[in-house]
Amino acid sequence: MDTKNFKVNSENSLVEWIGRKVTGAHNGTIEVKEGNFNFENNILSSGKFVINIRSIKILDIDDSETNAQFANHLASDDFFNSDQFPDAVFEIKHAEPGENNFYHVTGDLTIKGITHSLETTLQIVKTDNVAVLDTKIVIDRTKFNIKFRSSNFFSNLGDTLIYNNFDLNVHLVADVQ
Repeated sequence: MDTKNFKVNSENSLVEWIGRKVTGAHNGTIEVKEGNFNFENNILSSGKFVINIRSIKILDIDDSETNAQFANHLASDDFFNSDQFPDAVFEIKHAEPGENNFYHVTGDLTIKGITHSLETTLQIVKTDNVAVLDTKIVIDRTKFNIKFRSSNFFSNLGDTLIYNNFDLNVHLVADVQ
């Protein structure tokens, strides 16, 4: 059996996030801390990546004071509690190959110490030395005890409602080990 291991290059990898509310959306980036992918006979067999929750950046708010207030709020227990839970982890449990380098993946996502299984589709373009993974993961934040301004837990929020789902657009570049 031909096994190849790839290690994520944090410098060349990035996660972009989008959160939506009634009155619009916010977006930004999160640094990738580490990760790895394993291929058996050129087919993805396992993988894992870790993102640094403390590195969340907000790109759509230009005013530095407002941006800092929002960043501090995201770091608080209303959202990610990044002092206690500095990392979020996605671990691939099963990968089913499809057409054009796409895989249907089942994996475990851990945020705030809470783990839930989810399914997504990812694309991995691989050479002998580099594997590039791209995927969009849609996350229901309420499953991870992120309830702030959620209609599942609060009523009469009006235009202060924050939608439960947020997106992570993941771009990982990994080098063969």
